Amino acid sequence: MRARPVILHLDLDAFFTAVEQLHKPSLRGKPVVVGGVGGRGVVSTASYEARVFGVRSAMPTAEARRRCPHAAYLAPRFEAYRDASHVVMDLAREVTPLLEQVSIDEAYLDLTPTLADGGVGTADAVDAVTAVAEGLRARIVAATGLTASVGAATSKLLAKIHSDLAKPDGLVVVPPGEEAATLAPMPVRAVPGVGPATAARLSAHGVTTVGRLAALELDEAVALLGTAHGTQLHAFAHGVDDREVVTERAAKSVSAETTFPSDVTDRVRLGSVLRDLAGRVGDRLRADGLSGRTIVLKARRHDFSTLTRSTTLDQPTDEDAVVVRHAERLLGGLDVSDGLRLLGVGVSGLSLYVQPDLLDGLLDDAPPPVRESDDDDDFVRPDAGGSTAADRGPVPVVAEPVPPAAPSWRPGQDVEHAEHGAGWVQGSGVGRVTVRFEGPNTPVGRVRTFATDDPDLVPAAPPVWHPDDG
Repeated sequence: MRARPVILHLDLDAFFTAVEQLHKPSLRGKPVVVGGVGGRGVVSTASYEARVFGVRSAMPTAEARRRCPHAAYLAPRFEAYRDASHVVMDLAREVTPLLEQVSIDEAYLDLTPTLADGGVGTADAVDAVTAVAEGLRARIVAATGLTASVGAATSKLLAKIHSDLAKPDGLVVVPPGEEAATLAPMPVRAVPGVGPATAARLSAHGVTTVGRLAALELDEAVALLGTAHGTQLHAFAHGVDDREVVTERAAKSVSAETTFPSDVTDRVRLGSVLRDLAGRVGDRLRADGLSGRTIVLKARRHDFSTLTRSTTLDQPTDEDAVVVRHAERLLGGLDVSDGLRLLGVGVSGLSLYVQPDLLDGLLDDAPPPVRESDDDDDFVRPDAGGSTAADRGPVPVVAEPVPPAAPSWRPGQDVEHAEHGAGWVQGSGVGRVTVRFEGPNTPVGRVRTFATDDPDLVPAAPPVWHPDDG
């Protein structure tokens, strides 16, 4: 256990909705929900104004709309969130090189290098850490307009728990030696790793607080929860957590998926969606300098059962065409007659380089060695010798050319109009799209409505908030 509270957990407050409110002056101080906006959508983030009405993450959007019908429901703008995240994480790395980013909006920082020459005593350590954390929070606001909550303690466990308690826009520093006493009155669900099932099992034995869990003998905790789980949670209950800040986290996979408004049986449409998903995955791979050997197809049926199929290549790839070709082959092996409600494409087995398969493209008529699996881990290896075209799965369906569809405008999407300038989509339907023309450094903007195929209206990149003007 560290002798000083040098571990920070930095968590941006209601991040997605905070970015939306920053970029859209008309939404500031109002309920905003970001997530899937269709009938089967799920809430990703709710602003604090929306949370008052009981809206929360992972709630079906339909339920959120019933609870808070007057909120603004927006589709995610991941490019805008990524840009803001990069600024915040760069500021954090200026504080210490020991940073572990665990998601787009949160990270652990180890201040040991920063405080190497000061803050030896308990009081001095708390004061020094407080000064560093408050300075970082102030710089984040100045550079991005966003607020962050921070927990500081001698471990990741305590820092994470107390950043949650500091929300919104706060800081809590746990002095060394007070870890167990701080945790004792908290409900057991406050401890990472205690979900509903574990909490119910503990509650059945009278263990409802972290202090009661800490009071158990280790063998009692193991008997209740198993060796690994019981040992770890018993240590956590005493405030003991020796996990280090890991500065590099290897991505395990890159994927993209979509949920359909209604079940889809049309293979032509499924193929089109699959190619779009594969393109998104390929863009992310190349942006991060990654490649992968395993192509994964995920499909959820009408009855909510989920199937996964995968193909492992000889060499890693980041090429859209390779991902599409193998994903299409996997999709061709699925029965879609009853309809699919979700389709996803992913690449796993990642590495930081691409070694092209020199035979790929020259042997398109012969399938590469593959390993296919479903959720039951039932692996099948195709016959390696003498296969014919008929043996290698269905022939791809070739659709007749169709005229391009009218643009699809998503609520919250950034747009640019030739006459009115930059704005965002408030809503669309029945051949019309309504746009509010405003940005992060403007007053609340005016609203105009256009035909969805208006040639003067085009998608745009996310706006930039300027601290000197905002």
